[in-house]
Amino acid sequence: MHVGLAAVFQNPGKARTDLEVYQNELRLVSQAEGLGFDSIWGVEHHFTDYTMCPDVLQYLTYFAGKTEKVNLGSMVVVLPWHDPIRVVEQISMLDNMSGGRMILGLGRGLGRIEFGGFRIPMEESRGRFIESAKMILEGLETGYCEFDGEYIKQPRREIRPRPSKSFKGRTYAAAVSPESARIMAELGVGILIIPQKPWDMVAAELEEYATIFREVNGEEPPKPWASGWVFCDEDEDRAREMARRYIGGYWNTVIDHYEFKSDHFKKIKGYESYSVMQERVSEEGGAEKMVEFFLNLQVWGTPDQCTAKIVDICDRIGSDSFNGVFSYAGMPWDEAERNMSLFASDVLPRLQALPASGERLRVAASA
Repeated sequence: MHVGLAAVFQNPGKARTDLEVYQNELRLVSQAEGLGFDSIWGVEHHFTDYTMCPDVLQYLTYFAGKTEKVNLGSMVVVLPWHDPIRVVEQISMLDNMSGGRMILGLGRGLGRIEFGGFRIPMEESRGRFIESAKMILEGLETGYCEFDGEYIKQPRREIRPRPSKSFKGRTYAAAVSPESARIMAELGVGILIIPQKPWDMVAAELEEYATIFREVNGEEPPKPWASGWVFCDEDEDRAREMARRYIGGYWNTVIDHYEFKSDHFKKIKGYESYSVMQERVSEEGGAEKMVEFFLNLQVWGTPDQCTAKIVDICDRIGSDSFNGVFSYAGMPWDEAERNMSLFASDVLPRLQALPASGERLRVAASA
């Protein structure tokens, strides 16, 4: 199994200086290669203390120069907020600089405050994402970009430095709505899963995605990539307590950043499916129930329990890849480092030694 480490640069309530957050998060991520992780990841967000990484490709470029072997993953670059020809140039440049170590993750965005800051109507996000993704993916394969769409009007231009190798099989998109899964299948990219719904529901949507992918592309889709928030501790009771405090605390930042206590999603074309979550949060006791729901999707417990939970997640969705987030929601730095280090010493080697998901399931079935 491939196991990555992701940083989210949270500063809830501005309890620290942003400089302190950056210095310590970078310090933690700098240990990833030495600890044995297979990849380093970051995610793009803007304007709030929810996730303070406005340029995930710049962040990955920093680690391209500090590492030698780990892959470098974007989880995600939000395409509607960018000029796509600049994105394809940055991707190609980073991949050349790192010797082809990039894993490309794309998304269309969900935060109203972010769309407003970039002066992009949220109603346009799906169309902008599709057009940008088509142009970027084609440009990475051919070495030039051109497009004549509703939103993207791009005259033909060469991409320099030229892409050095194909991005097929190493491009993923975050998809949490049924409509998005269909779009990703038609684009020919894999699915990056950031857990927000029951795993059996995710598995059903992935099966639909895989069916469409085979019909459109005439081949099997890439295996999905799972992600999760992790708290690992030798003591089960302490792990539960700390997970409730910090993973639950992280979920509260999700509610705030995406304004899930509002009702705006049902009014925005392309985001109607998110209104269900808004309704659940708004119910009496709904916010607390959603914290518990989210907590139960994540990975926490003793090393044995964390290992079992990750294997269960990956077997449910047919994945051989997992990204863990170890520092979040204002967790003390020494606690985050302890969490990450224990996982690296007691969980990571066991996961990396596992056979592929299909073989794991065959062995389990015959046991």
